[in-house]
Amino acid sequence: MADVSYKRHIAKTITWRILGTLDTIMLSWIIIGNPLAGLKIGLAEVTTKTVLYYLHERVWYKINFSKNGIKLESRKRHIAKTITWRFIGTLDTMTLAWIISGDSFVALQISFVEVVTKMILYYLHERAWYKINFGLSKRKRRLK
Repeated sequence: MADVSYKRHIAKTITWRILGTLDTIMLSWIIIGNPLAGLKIGLAEVTTKTVLYYLHERVWYKINFSKNGIKLESRKRHIAKTITWRFIGTLDTMTLAWIISGDSFVALQISFVEVVTKMILYYLHERAWYKINFGLSKRKRRLK
């Protein structure tokens, strides 16, 4: 496995947070119909999601899947990371949207739509970062 630096995880955290925040702001604005509410929900996520994402990256870096028959550098791993992150992210968004909007139904609506958009964006983000060498001392092989 390639050596991964903390700088890489921090850079991935920042790029993902930018994409994720913009998505949340837009979805919240569309669903609630209020750009200020969308902005509040999106900006509230910046802190919680940045910390959660960084911790998620560190945990996944330490997990060795080669024992379970899954190669560490595989699309299956990226899909599994996508699913686990989306679960964590959706709970966070749902909680923040409920607190900020005061409406549990609005929080559920935002969360359900976000599951789809964020999983697609996250998978594409993972694939893009897989092709970037920033923070790697060496790379073994690339996926096709």
